[in-house]
Amino acid sequence: MLEKITTKLRMVNVGAVKPEHFNDSSYEDLKEIYELVNRKDNFSPSEMQAIVEEIGNLKK
Repeated sequence: MLEKITTKLRMVNVGAVKPEHFNDSSYEDLKEIYELVNRKDNFSPSEMQAIVEEIGNLKK
């Protein structure tokens, strides 16, 4: 899921988002982000920033 999210958002620093950075308790939240990212084709810069911030908040 994380690889798909980083690819779709064209994130440059993909090393900052690795599966080992997240607890199992973050799975449902990451799944929601994944589903959101898959529903849309384009993201505004503010949407991208909000998604990346939310992913950062889920890290251990």
